[in-house]
Amino acid sequence: MQNMREAIEATTRRNWLRTTAQTATGLLAGAWVGSALMADSRIAARIEEAPSEHPLVPALQMAARSRDRLDAVEDYEATFVKSEVIGRRLTSSRMKLKLREKPFSVYLKFLEPHAGREVLYVANRNGGKLLVHEVGLASLVGTISLDPNGKLAMEENRYPLTMLGMRTMVDTVMQQWLSETKLDDISVNYFPKARVGKLHCKVIESTHASRRPETKFQMTRLYLDADSGLPIRVQQYGFPARQGDRAPLIEDYLYLDLETNVDLEDIDFDPSNARYGF
Repeated sequence: MQNMREAIEATTRRNWLRTTAQTATGLLAGAWVGSALMADSRIAARIEEAPSEHPLVPALQMAARSRDRLDAVEDYEATFVKSEVIGRRLTSSRMKLKLREKPFSVYLKFLEPHAGREVLYVANRNGGKLLVHEVGLASLVGTISLDPNGKLAMEENRYPLTMLGMRTMVDTVMQQWLSETKLDDISVNYFPKARVGKLHCKVIESTHASRRPETKFQMTRLYLDADSGLPIRVQQYGFPARQGDRAPLIEDYLYLDLETNVDLEDIDFDPSNARYGF
């Protein structure tokens, strides 16, 4: 029985790394410096310091206003949809998300693939580990604990789950754009009447004319909900391998069916919650 348990647990860990651990939604690994999140005042100061004539400055100002809207958001529920290139393969997943800002807390329930899989994380609790509940035969092992930044959790994962959320998403794009105000080969377009399904959005799109060592993505799109002003999506496209080819999608993070300030409580992030399978 012990050998069987160890075998199942090893298989569970491998499968989770290939699929479930890909729930990070922080973005742009190369753009992160130190703790990665900048205070509002520092962001504003850096925008003020940027060349006023640079085409990214109006984009940064719009993004900053959207980020300000997040200050009033204490928690939210959403359908989180993501696509990421892991290795050489574009992977996609869809899951139900509960997120609370303070203390930073995340609950995920996978819809596809592997419907029913659950992941919990609460800052400074559970030994700083992710709690993972598998489905099917692997569920016999029970709850698995993983270091979100450890080798196992990051082996086939672009970003740790601790980077999930709209706040990190928009902060990271702003940090990228601030660094790119030093470049002069960028064009910025605005699409005020875009749509994501039935959702009306305003889209900011920045594009590099040529590839440089310091530019990881050729094109970036930030989507703002037209009604709430909240940042709900970021798409990142790489440089095509050959001139004339379409830019390949590298990262796509989308928050659908968003409901904010829904009064999430500790029990929503507790493995003892009777509605969960932990």
